[in-house]
Parts: sequence; C-alpha cells; structure tokens
Amino acid sequence: MQRLHRYLGSLLVGAALIAPVGIQANDKDRNCPDKGYYDRDHKDCHNWDDHEDRAYQSWEKSQRKTHREFSKLKDKEQSEYWKWRHEHPDNDNDRRP
Repeated sequence: MQRLHRYLGSLLVGAALIAPVGIQANDKDRNCPDKGYYDRDHKDCHNWDDHEDRAYQSWEKSQRKTHREFSKLKDKEQSEYWKWRHEHPDNDNDRRP
C-alpha cells in the first residue's frame, strides 16, 4: 500500500510540474482569432483567409512542395513558412502583434 502511495505522489508532483507549461503554450494560441495561427518565432498572429492561402500556395510553389493543408504541416515547416512570409510582406493587413 505504501508503494502505491509513493507512486501516486510522484505522479501528482510530475503532473503539477508539467501543467503550467501546457497552459502557457495554449494561452499564446488563444490570443489569435478563430481562423488564426500564432507565429512563435515572430510572436504574432496571422489570420488565415483567401489572401493568406494564396501567399501559402506561392510559398509551396517556390519551395517546390506538393500542396498540403497548412494545419497538417509539422511545426518546423510552419515556422519556415512564417519566416518566408515575413520576408515577403504585402501590406500585412492579415497580421497583428
């Protein structure tokens, strides 16, 4: 029984240490509109609309990538796109700090 208590105690302490990190990561994403994406490297939000979709398709062509939904990309690929996007601005009405 004492072994079970130690196990549960360790589990609860571990969960208590990890929970704030998960909550903090979600708070950043909540600051974006419903159809928005948070750019962690530049710390800003981007609305995803037809305008952004065209820019994304342009990036795919420039990178010679086959089309995939942006939401299905790995975090690294999404970061690559946002880096490219910041290097290729177009009035950026779709971005807010």
